[in-house]
Amino acid sequence: MNTNKIALVTGANKGIGKEIARQLGQAGFTVLVGSRDVARGEVAVKELVAEGLDAIGIQLEVTDEASVRAAAERVGAAYGRLDVLINNAAIIPEGDDAVSRIGDGVLREAFETNVLGLVRVTQAFLPLLAEDARIVNLSTSLASFEQVGDPESRMSTVLTLGYNSSKAAVNMVTVMLANELRGTGILVNGADPGNCATDMGGWSAVRTPAQGAAVAVGLATLGADGPTGQVYAEEGRLAW
Repeated sequence: MNTNKIALVTGANKGIGKEIARQLGQAGFTVLVGSRDVARGEVAVKELVAEGLDAIGIQLEVTDEASVRAAAERVGAAYGRLDVLINNAAIIPEGDDAVSRIGDGVLREAFETNVLGLVRVTQAFLPLLAEDARIVNLSTSLASFEQVGDPESRMSTVLTLGYNSSKAAVNMVTVMLANELRGTGILVNGADPGNCATDMGGWSAVRTPAQGAAVAVGLATLGADGPTGQVYAEEGRLAW
C-alpha cells in the first residue's frame, strides 16, 4: 500500500509543471505527472524516476471531458484519494493580442484551457481530495489589476488579453472555491511563479523553472494554519 501523499500536477511534462513535480517528489510525494501527450509525459516520468522519485504518468487533456474523467477514475482506483492538486496546465494562444485586435476564437481558446479546463479538472478530483488537501492554481502578475493598471509597471505593456483575462478569472475561481471549502481543512491558493525561462515565458527570462515552482510547492505543503483564497508570489502575497 502506498503511504506517500499523492499529488497530481497538470501540464507536468515540461517547464514549471515538471519542476513542481520534481520538488514535490523530492519532498516525498508520489507525483502523478499529468500530460496531454502520453509520450512526452513518459519522457518526463523517466527523467524523474531516474532521480529516485516516485513519479507516474497520467494522460490528462484538460479541455477533454472524457480524458479528465478517465484520469480521475484511474487515480481513484489506484490510490483512493488525492492530497494535492496543482492546476498548472495553461496556454498563451497563438494570436493573443490587445483588446482592439484579438480574434474571438483566440480569446475563446484561452478561456477553454485556462479557466474551463481548470474548473473541469477541479470538479472531477474534488470527491477524491483528502481532508487536509491542498489545491494550487497557477496564476500570474499579468492577472493583477493593480499591476496591469499601473502605467509605470512593465505588466501594463503586455498586450495578451486572452492570457491576462483568463488568469484573472482563475483568481476568482481560486477565491470562490476557497470560500466554498472554508472550514473543511482544504486550502486553495494561487501561485505566481514569475516570468521563468520556459516555452511560455521565453528562454531569455532570468528566473529558472525551479525558482518559479518553489512558490507553488510552498503552497502545496502549507500547514493547517496556512492561508486560503490568496495569490502568492516569491516576495509574498500578490496585489490583485
